[in-house]
Amino acid sequence: MLSLAGLFLAAFLAATLVPAQSEAVLAGLLLAGTHPAGILLAVATVGNVLGAVVNWGIGRFLVRFAGHPRFPVSTAQLARAQASYGRWGWVSLFGSWLPLIGDPLTLAAGTMKEPLWRFLIVVTLAKGGRYLALAAATLVWV
Repeated sequence: MLSLAGLFLAAFLAATLVPAQSEAVLAGLLLAGTHPAGILLAVATVGNVLGAVVNWGIGRFLVRFAGHPRFPVSTAQLARAQASYGRWGWVSLFGSWLPLIGDPLTLAAGTMKEPLWRFLIVVTLAKGGRYLALAAATLVWV
């Protein structure tokens, strides 16, 4: 049970603007074989999506503090994310699983007032799909 909590925490943190990595944790638990793959995928996906919701919330409700020294992203990073999001709209959220750009995209979605219902659907598909591909690769490789 502790390993599932660790996976959830790693996935949650990895989706926020905090630098963290959840793929190695998921792969390690899959290889250990102590939990069914479906449970691991669900825990990782839920944790990662909830972390993305934190970014959305920061963007949605705290954007008025952009530029403050404690705001989690610089004004330039926020402007780049908003420009990218503005170019592609909600479809860009399918890239929320990508390293480096995925987290700022979820924050930008909040600043652009993306509806939470659509955000949840697209981000869950993107992040769940990434974990599914990782699990398949891990289990086939071994």
